[in-house]
Amino acid sequence: MTEKLSEETRGPLLKPLFATGWEMDGARDALRKTFQFSDFVDAFAFMTKSAIWAEKWNHHPEWSNTYNRVTVVLTTHDVGGISALDAKLARKMDGLV
Repeated sequence: MTEKLSEETRGPLLKPLFATGWEMDGARDALRKTFQFSDFVDAFAFMTKSAIWAEKWNHHPEWSNTYNRVTVVLTTHDVGGISALDAKLARKMDGLV
Protein backbone atom coordinates (compact mmCIF):
# COMPACT_ATOMS: atom_id res chain seq x y z
CA MET A 1 0.00 0.00 0.00
CA THR A 2 1.30 3.43 -0.94
CA GLU A 3 1.30 6.12 1.70
CA LYS A 4 1.91 9.85 1.81
CA LEU A 5 5.54 10.74 2.45
CA SER A 6 6.28 11.77 6.02
CA GLU A 7 8.26 14.91 6.77
CA GLU A 8 11.26 12.71 7.67
CA THR A 9 11.29 10.86 4.34
CA ARG A 10 10.62 13.88 2.14
CA GLY A 11 14.09 15.36 2.47
CA PRO A 12 16.10 12.39 1.21
CA LEU A 13 13.62 11.57 -1.57
CA LEU A 14 12.76 15.06 -2.79
CA LYS A 15 16.00 17.03 -2.39
CA PRO A 16 17.66 15.35 -5.42
CA LEU A 17 14.54 16.10 -7.48
CA PHE A 18 14.62 19.78 -6.51
CA ALA A 19 18.21 19.85 -7.79
CA THR A 20 16.97 18.76 -11.24
CA GLY A 21 14.23 21.39 -11.50
CA TRP A 22 11.24 19.81 -9.78
CA GLU A 23 9.32 22.18 -7.52
CA MET A 24 6.52 21.92 -5.03
CA ASP A 25 3.17 22.88 -6.54
CA GLY A 26 2.02 26.00 -4.73
CA ALA A 27 -1.62 24.97 -4.61
CA ARG A 28 -1.33 21.43 -3.20
CA ASP A 29 0.97 18.65 -2.07
CA ALA A 30 2.40 17.81 -5.50
CA LEU A 31 5.57 18.02 -7.56
CA ARG A 32 5.72 20.09 -10.75
CA LYS A 33 8.26 20.42 -13.55
CA THR A 34 8.24 21.75 -17.09
CA PHE A 35 10.45 19.89 -19.54
CA GLN A 36 11.53 21.69 -22.71
CA PHE A 37 12.53 19.93 -25.92
CA SER A 38 13.76 20.96 -29.35
CA ASP A 39 10.40 20.37 -31.01
CA PHE A 40 6.98 18.75 -30.74
CA VAL A 41 8.19 15.32 -31.85
CA ASP A 42 10.78 15.16 -29.06
CA ALA A 43 8.23 16.36 -26.50
CA PHE A 44 5.71 13.75 -27.63
CA ALA A 45 8.37 11.02 -27.63
CA PHE A 46 9.15 11.89 -23.99
CA MET A 47 5.45 11.64 -23.13
CA THR A 48 5.20 8.27 -24.87
CA LYS A 49 8.22 6.85 -23.03
CA SER A 50 6.94 8.25 -19.73
CA ALA A 51 3.49 6.80 -20.36
CA ILE A 52 4.92 3.30 -20.69
CA TRP A 53 6.49 3.55 -17.22
CA ALA A 54 3.41 5.22 -15.73
CA GLU A 55 1.24 2.39 -16.99
CA LYS A 56 3.71 -0.27 -15.85
CA TRP A 57 3.72 1.21 -12.33
CA ASN A 58 -0.01 2.09 -12.43
CA HIS A 59 0.84 5.66 -11.46
CA HIS A 60 -0.27 8.27 -13.95
CA PRO A 61 0.85 11.90 -14.14
CA GLU A 62 -1.21 14.99 -14.69
CA TRP A 63 0.41 16.67 -17.65
CA SER A 64 0.01 19.00 -20.58
CA ASN A 65 1.90 19.54 -23.79
CA THR A 66 2.31 22.75 -25.74
CA TYR A 67 4.53 22.35 -28.79
CA ASN A 68 7.99 21.66 -27.29
CA ARG A 69 7.06 21.86 -23.58
CA VAL A 70 5.61 19.20 -21.30
CA THR A 71 4.41 20.30 -17.86
CA VAL A 72 4.11 17.45 -15.38
CA VAL A 73 2.36 17.37 -12.00
CA LEU A 74 2.86 14.34 -9.78
CA THR A 75 0.75 13.54 -6.74
CA THR A 76 -0.89 10.42 -5.40
CA HIS A 77 -4.60 11.08 -5.24
CA ASP A 78 -5.31 7.98 -3.13
CA VAL A 79 -3.17 9.34 -0.25
CA GLY A 80 -3.82 13.05 -0.74
CA GLY A 81 -0.26 14.09 -1.53
CA ILE A 82 3.23 13.06 -2.54
CA SER A 83 4.19 9.40 -2.19
CA ALA A 84 7.30 7.39 -3.01
CA LEU A 85 5.66 6.57 -6.37
CA ASP A 86 5.77 10.25 -7.31
CA ALA A 87 9.49 10.45 -6.52
CA LYS A 88 10.11 7.22 -8.45
CA LEU A 89 8.26 8.48 -11.55
CA ALA A 90 9.96 11.88 -11.35
CA ARG A 91 13.39 10.21 -11.29
CA LYS A 92 12.42 8.04 -14.25
CA MET A 93 11.18 11.05 -16.23
CA ASP A 94 14.43 12.90 -15.55
CA GLY A 95 16.30 9.87 -16.90
CA LEU A 96 14.25 9.79 -20.09
CA VAL A 97 15.33 13.27 -21.18
